[in-house]
Amino acid sequence: MDSKNGILHPDRLFPADPATRTVARDLYETVSGLPIVSPHGHTEPSWFANDTAFEDASALLVIPDHYLFRMLNSVGVNLDSLGVPRLDGKPVAKGRDIWRAFAAHYSLFRGTPSSLWVDHAMSAVLGCDEALTTQNADRLYDHINAELAKPEFRPRALLTRFGIETIATTEGALDPLPHHQKLAADGWIGKVRTTYRPDSVTDPDAPGFRDNLIKLGEITGEDVTRWDGMIAAHRNRRAYFRQFGATATDHGVPSAFTADLAATEKQTLLDKALKGPLSASDAELFRGQMLTEMAGLSAQDGMVMQIHAGSRRNTDAALFASRGPNMGADIPGRTDWVGGLNALLAKYGHAPGLKILLFTLDETTYARELAPMAGYWPCLMIGPPWWFHDSPAGIRRYLDQVSETAGFANLAGFNDDTRALLSIPARHDVWRREVCRYLAGLVTEHRITSQEAEIVAHDLCYANAKKAYKL
Repeated sequence: MDSKNGILHPDRLFPADPATRTVARDLYETVSGLPIVSPHGHTEPSWFANDTAFEDASALLVIPDHYLFRMLNSVGVNLDSLGVPRLDGKPVAKGRDIWRAFAAHYSLFRGTPSSLWVDHAMSAVLGCDEALTTQNADRLYDHINAELAKPEFRPRALLTRFGIETIATTEGALDPLPHHQKLAADGWIGKVRTTYRPDSVTDPDAPGFRDNLIKLGEITGEDVTRWDGMIAAHRNRRAYFRQFGATATDHGVPSAFTADLAATEKQTLLDKALKGPLSASDAELFRGQMLTEMAGLSAQDGMVMQIHAGSRRNTDAALFASRGPNMGADIPGRTDWVGGLNALLAKYGHAPGLKILLFTLDETTYARELAPMAGYWPCLMIGPPWWFHDSPAGIRRYLDQVSETAGFANLAGFNDDTRALLSIPARHDVWRREVCRYLAGLVTEHRITSQEAEIVAHDLCYANAKKAYKL
């Protein structure tokens, strides 16, 4: 953002070299206006179901965004002052006080992707005429709140304004989907859709796992004390989620380990899990077997399987105890994709119609494992850079390491994977600019033609995501 007038520079993220920059600009013109396909994310379905005005600037821009408050926490800003809810219900800051605390530390985000997203939202969406500072914080807060009171800033209107063709939320296996029921009644399923996230009943280390499994049985009428009955319960819930637009499942796992046990071994493992906590090795075995089972169900019902592996989650025990998960204290970890997925791929790697999208926080696996795997196995595609690597530099590293071996057709395009609604167009814009930057380099090096670059840009910015998620 230009600090003098708040206008986003039209050449942001493009190459410094004039000739390559010109090619990137021309490519960007062909994709900048494409509809946004947002097939995986964590926005609140209640926003779209109820379609009420957002409370204020802080509730919209700060509180949902753990990218922001993890950085603020790094310099000692108390999360109470940022309005992050507490599990004990004790009061936290509200509205203007949150915004002032955020503005006072906004300089922390210089050069980070968060500043690109926030600056884009404030300038291009909310019409702010200058960068956020302590001095103008109150004025911009009042301006944003005045904008949010207008009908064109209601959640459904924003989806239309952003050109979002479809957006997926993510719900747990036990969720009755009340908001999606309302969306269905309003004819909005398709524009908004759900995603099946069964971690609470596939991971024995999940809080309340045994009770969750019993509830799954109650909901579906299946005997979840039997392995086959538990899998049937998942089959039942997946069908229910498909009624509300789901085309994909999502699995957040510590590692990519999979297993293919005999029926008696599976039942023994389930019996142990129902009796009490499993050992670390048995818990890993249970998760690994469930990934293979989920792939088998996807081979049957056609739902796309997403595996997000390699996050060491909730590493701040005190934060987890006081505020719960997804508070920004997660750290990337190493992932063995080749060895991990061996059992799953041995059983289902050539299953017709099966599609598995792989997301990693271990960038060392891009060229060594993921690209060669996606360049061979017909069921595998590589998801876009995720979480810590959803950034200009992260996208550059990703494209540089995967495209030669996997090819562009085996990449799943882009998804924003965010809780922050106003960052969605900004994130897609960064992806589109970085794709065009990368392809411009190939054009100027005469590795592809400009016509080929236009086709690839369109695919990576739109068509590949629709293909990957069967939309």
